[in-house]
Formats: sequence, C-alpha cells, structure tokens
Amino acid sequence: MLQASPQNNIFTGASYFIQGVRLLWHPQLRAYILVPLLVNIVLFGVLTSVLISYLGMFSNGFDIEVADWLRPVVDFLLKLLGVVLLILVLIIYAYSFNIITNIIAAPFYGLLAEKAEEVLSGSKPPPEALSSMIPRVLKREIKKLLYFIIRGFLVMLIMLFVGLVIPFGGLLAPLIGLAWSAWCMTIQYADYPADNNRCSFTRVRKKLWNRLYSCGGFGGMVTAASVVPVINIFAMPAAVTGGTIFWLNELKDCSSD
Repeated sequence: MLQASPQNNIFTGASYFIQGVRLLWHPQLRAYILVPLLVNIVLFGVLTSVLISYLGMFSNGFDIEVADWLRPVVDFLLKLLGVVLLILVLIIYAYSFNIITNIIAAPFYGLLAEKAEEVLSGSKPPPEALSSMIPRVLKREIKKLLYFIIRGFLVMLIMLFVGLVIPFGGLLAPLIGLAWSAWCMTIQYADYPADNNRCSFTRVRKKLWNRLYSCGGFGGMVTAASVVPVINIFAMPAAVTGGTIFWLNELKDCSSD
C-alpha cells in the first residue's frame, strides 16, 4: 500500500527507487518483469564488453614528455583528465543501456507501471487495447529520445566549454553531466505511469521541473544503479516501479502545477 512521503525532497526521491526495488518482488508483478529482464541481460553482455574495452584504454594511462620540474603538475592534470573521462564513459554506458532497453521494452514497462499502480493504489489507469498501446508508447519513446539527444548535445557542449575554459572546470563538468543524467532518468521512468494516465510529455516535464529535489534523489539513484554491472539488469524495472511511486505521491494530478 502506498505511504505518503514529504514532497520535493531529495531523500524522498531516493526512497522512491528503494521502494521500487522492494515492490519488484510483489507476487502480482513478477510476471511483468520477465521480458524486460531478458532484454537487459542481452544488452548487459554487449554493452559491458564495450565498456571493458574502453576501461582498458584508461588503464594504460597517459604519458607526455615534459621537463622534470613540470612533471608533478602534468601528472596531476593527466590523472584528473582520466577521472573526468572515466565518469563520462560510465555516464554514456548508463545512458546507452537505458535508451536501448527502453526502446525495446517500452510496452512491457508500460504494463509493469500500470500493474504497479493498481497494486499500490487499488485503481488502474484508463483501459486500452494492446494493439493501440504499443504504437502509442513507441511514438512517445521516440519523442523522449529526440528530447534527450537534442538537449544532451547542448549539455555536452556546455560541459566542454566549462571543462576547457573555466578554471577548475574539469571538476565541475562531470557534475553537470551527472545532473543531466539524473534529470533524464527521472523523466524516463516517471513518464511511464504518466503516459498510462494520458498526461502529456510536456506536462510531465513541467511538473517534474517543479520538483527538482525529488528528481535529483530519484534520478541520482537510478543513474548510480545503472553504471554498476549486474545491478543495472534489475535497476530498470525497479526504476519503473519507483517512478510509479513518484507519480502517485507527487505527480498524479496532471491538471495542477
């Protein structure tokens, strides 16, 4: 049963994901996570092998010939660059895993969110035939993908500008990337129950913007789980159920805000 929590709170947002993990094991939801888990396992094998190959490049380190008196400064800068690149690779890994999984398994995630809402609230979203739901959900996923790609490109340009131009920007740029990733994860997984309840994508984004603290907590937890191999297999279904809890606790009234 759903328990009310403080709204627009970073700890409440993080708790949505944790509650989503627990909800996965509910007897009525187990059948709805089988297909997404199979998709995740296949993608895990492919993308993790790519990740390992990139991490192997970083393990070789960087080496530049400089004067001895300048060596400590250069070594520090190279280590900092390695950390920044590693964070970016992990973000891209999590981002790619989520995007590909969500395109393939979107209809199943929609059904999972619908059943989770029924378990939590006792009521279901408006009924819809599977034949009409699948094309509608896929169209919505493409709309989200375009949103992520266009704005993600702008965020990447901002990160490059900050990292190359602003003093100590190399420390700030990864934080910008992590914040963007958390925002994207929140939009992605809070949108499944919103879509089931016919709340427009524009409306959902506006409501989430008014709850940035909860978004940071929830999206941050999803991002963290997404970059950890094996855990990320289960993180996506848990993000769907957690996003449904977020929807019911803070976002359900689509006519407000």
